[in-house]
Amino acid sequence: MKVLFISSGRRKRVGPVVLSQGESLKEAGVGVDYLLAGPGFGGYLSAIPEIRRAWKRGGYDIVHAHYSLSAFAASVAGRFPLVVSLMGSDVFMSGVVRSLIVFFCRRRWGATIVKSDQMKDMLRLPEAEVIPNGVDTSLFRPFSRDEARKHIHIDGSRRLVLFGSSPDRQEKNARLAEEAFALLDYPGAELMYLSGVPREEVPWYLNAADLVLLTSKWEGSPNVIKEAMACNCPVVSTDTGDVRSITGETEGCFITSYDVSDVAAKIRQALDFNNRTTGRERIMDLGLDSHTVADRIKTLYEKVVS
Repeated sequence: MKVLFISSGRRKRVGPVVLSQGESLKEAGVGVDYLLAGPGFGGYLSAIPEIRRAWKRGGYDIVHAHYSLSAFAASVAGRFPLVVSLMGSDVFMSGVVRSLIVFFCRRRWGATIVKSDQMKDMLRLPEAEVIPNGVDTSLFRPFSRDEARKHIHIDGSRRLVLFGSSPDRQEKNARLAEEAFALLDYPGAELMYLSGVPREEVPWYLNAADLVLLTSKWEGSPNVIKEAMACNCPVVSTDTGDVRSITGETEGCFITSYDVSDVAAKIRQALDFNNRTTGRERIMDLGLDSHTVADRIKTLYEKVVS
């Protein structure tokens, strides 16, 4: 089977989440090529003839579009088998965009993937398939904290709270994290942002951290939480996306409200926990490793094509 992946060209390269999924599908025996669409309205319009040309010359069995805007461009481009993956941001698009999502899902898309039950409910798409993004457990794995801290040049005596994103992304709500950390007043602790770090370096930061902090206003299925758990790193997160169901009863993983004092209290609990978790075992039990997720997507492709 051969698949054309279409995703946002906002960064002029395939995003790490889409790329990771495509590479895991290759390992499962699926041929995958990538095409970027956008950014901007004009960019998505100009992508339509590019998608048509790619489909005609590529010998593909199916097109898999990631994010709603890429999916709209693919929907207009041609009548080919089309699978669409919606991400957390798609839930919070304008009412017009959400209406278009529902229309195309029921009239045009062969299958629609969402990342959590919460997304499925908010978009009112009972027919959608819930398939979270998988974790590359060969890359994201636990190893020595001392080794990790030496690699990223962090003082081994510090207590490192790692904010799981760049602070400039509005939906990540970094201000709440900063206010909670200021209230915490925990001697020897510092707040660091996971920003501008190449993907292959991220496991070093997760293994160096005492905990990963996420205070997002909304998410689908946040990858950084699953990646942290695959490294057995403690987690403090707002009750967003599927975080509660993924962390479950894992000791060292804490769910917080959006109250700043509650966030600060949960950070303190995680720091006082002062241990690694069994998060990796939880990820494997849930079938959220990239190989298992790739097999699920491959099965969905076969269903759509048939």
